[in-house]
Amino acid sequence: MDQKQSKNIHIPNELQGIALRPGLEGVPVTQSAICEIDGLKGNLAYRGYPIEELASQSSFLETTYLLIWGNLPSPKQLRDFEAEIQMHRRVSFRVRDMMKCFPASGHPMDALQSSAASLGLFYSRRAIDNPQYIYDAVVRLIAKIPTMVAAFQLIRKGQDPIQPRDDLAYSANFLYMLTEREQDPLAARIFDRCLILHAEHSLNASTFSARVTASTLTDPYAVVASAVGTLAGPLHGGANEDVLTMLEEIGNPEKAGDYLDDAITNKKKIMGFGHREYRVKDPRASILEELAEELFARFGKDKMYDVATALELEAEKRLGPKGIYPNVDFYSGLVYRKLGIPRDLYTPIFAISRVAGWLAHWREQIGANRIFRPSQIYTGEQKRSWIPPEERTLPTNA
Repeated sequence: MDQKQSKNIHIPNELQGIALRPGLEGVPVTQSAICEIDGLKGNLAYRGYPIEELASQSSFLETTYLLIWGNLPSPKQLRDFEAEIQMHRRVSFRVRDMMKCFPASGHPMDALQSSAASLGLFYSRRAIDNPQYIYDAVVRLIAKIPTMVAAFQLIRKGQDPIQPRDDLAYSANFLYMLTEREQDPLAARIFDRCLILHAEHSLNASTFSARVTASTLTDPYAVVASAVGTLAGPLHGGANEDVLTMLEEIGNPEKAGDYLDDAITNKKKIMGFGHREYRVKDPRASILEELAEELFARFGKDKMYDVATALELEAEKRLGPKGIYPNVDFYSGLVYRKLGIPRDLYTPIFAISRVAGWLAHWREQIGANRIFRPSQIYTGEQKRSWIPPEERTLPTNA
């Protein structure tokens, strides 16, 4: 640690010799069997299954079952799980009435965090030693989060929410509730694959938040609400919105190189590039690029796609030697925009998917729990005495 940071640094004996790692970068704080990342080779696997296989062969609900319970379900287990999810898609009229009181100008992530937390009022038994309670909580959260996201979208437009349709599969039903029309099967399948790609990614900020909250043995609805609040930050879940803004600012492919040069010179963040884990292209970005091309082939191209591919080529020349490549956010916004999803819903959709990973980590955490309580290095004042109000002077930097 830099001893010049403060003259008042006091390091307790038990922390002597331990290096401070801001942000806990590279510090293992738990063991997990859920997700493995090889950032040098660009490999990502859920429970040992490569993300490429799951995205092409599995469904989101099957992948959710895998993440939470550790193995791919049997046909009967999957049918039963899907049926339970379908049965619990609807939300209480009290939750809908609460959402109608939210300001229409509010961000959907704030609405989602409040709505997710409110579920604890209805189901807060906190019986985390009961396998049936755990199963029921998983079902309710996976089932109801998409309904709440779609409901707020219509409520803020002054409309009543659309009820789920029992004849539609998970992703198709969400798109129906959101857009008020049944989607092309290809669009629904591509959206389902997007959910698989975003379902889990090891101990990222929101998942760490979920595990810290879970370690207090609170209910899973509070766990998910805390994770949603963490995901809302622009350094985590909000980057895909900013990627589209950046692409629109660039405007056309010919300007990609100049934009990059200016950003590098002025040390501006280039949205959608770089990842704490990867030193090669994020494998999810490669799959999302393919999904974008499938959508464009069927429904017409987004002109920003050419800007994106030009930017990636220019970035590979300038940033590739530093291990900076496109991450999952770079192409996801283009896919969601083609699906007709409003831009400020991109992060709530991230949350719909990541609930699967959060719940997997919740279940793993409570299975061998120890409450998180890291240490700190105190850098404040020491040995101060109380002064009567009339004798106090304002500090010079006040």
